[in-house]
Amino acid sequence: MLVLGIDTSCDETAAAVLSDGRSVLSSVVASQDIHAAYGGVVPEYASRAHMTAIVPVVRQALERAGVGWQDLGAVAVTNRPGLVGCLLVGVSFAKAVSFSLGIPIVGVDHIEGHVFSLRLASPDLALPAVCLVASGGHTELVLVEKWGAYRTLGRTRDDAAGEAFDKVGKLLGLPYPAGPVIERLAAGGDASAFRFPRAMMEHGNPDFSFSGVKTAVRLKVNELGGVPQGEQLADLLASFQEAVVDVLVQKTVRAAERHSVPTVSIGGGVAANETLRVRLAEEAARAGLEAVFPPKALCTDNGAVIAAVGDSLLGRGVRDDLSLSASASRSGPSVAS
Repeated sequence: MLVLGIDTSCDETAAAVLSDGRSVLSSVVASQDIHAAYGGVVPEYASRAHMTAIVPVVRQALERAGVGWQDLGAVAVTNRPGLVGCLLVGVSFAKAVSFSLGIPIVGVDHIEGHVFSLRLASPDLALPAVCLVASGGHTELVLVEKWGAYRTLGRTRDDAAGEAFDKVGKLLGLPYPAGPVIERLAAGGDASAFRFPRAMMEHGNPDFSFSGVKTAVRLKVNELGGVPQGEQLADLLASFQEAVVDVLVQKTVRAAERHSVPTVSIGGGVAANETLRVRLAEEAARAGLEAVFPPKALCTDNGAVIAAVGDSLLGRGVRDDLSLSASASRSGPSVAS
């Protein structure tokens, strides 16, 4: 069966066509550049941009897959969590597709989509596994007992990891999104030049906190008399990145050891960070664990992972109807489109 997957949860309009739950026939992502001037996503602008992009993005996904509307067997769409105005664009479009073609529709949890990047990367992987989901809006550890059965082991109590990257980038006057820029500049720096805090690292605590390291960077900038330049900036960024990566890696490995799980993985936009990937692979190997990394294209927001979750839900008999709504949180009040 061909499933059309749609994601408009934040500032990227994404659509993909998936065959038989495993084969990605196409994946199209349109990123919005209108937010750079503001140093972060402006929800109203994002939702308007989705309205402009959704039709051409979906059409392009169908064209790249070499299929037509009549070939689709179902449509899956992110309906939680995310920016509710953005979510409503995708949900409304998906409902129109479902109604006009007479095909099933299913709403998908965005976080589960990030977890399913592991399934698309390694469809025959034996479970259980611990998956670190780290993005601009979320940071949590998920125990994947089986596909569709999860247990949240820990989550951030304030800023998400990606949010910390973006806020530090804004503080230092770096372009948005700051994550890739920080990674590039940090590559030439000394990660031991500055010591930044690693919060909530006491043994057995699976939760995260990144507001402190962000504040520590601000205080260090003030101490230095302003935003550093050249080598000192590279050292500052490398030290900041090291602090965040250290926490993410240690907590992921500890969670796998605590729950006797042989495999660790990562998903979400921060999972594209090469330093994180290298460090997690190294620490997993030391602990006798297997580390599985989805392609970076599946880590950032995309429609393929949403289609994969949708295919799995449909296979278990889950269906939604045209009353499907959107929710800014995973369990909060929903808004009908």
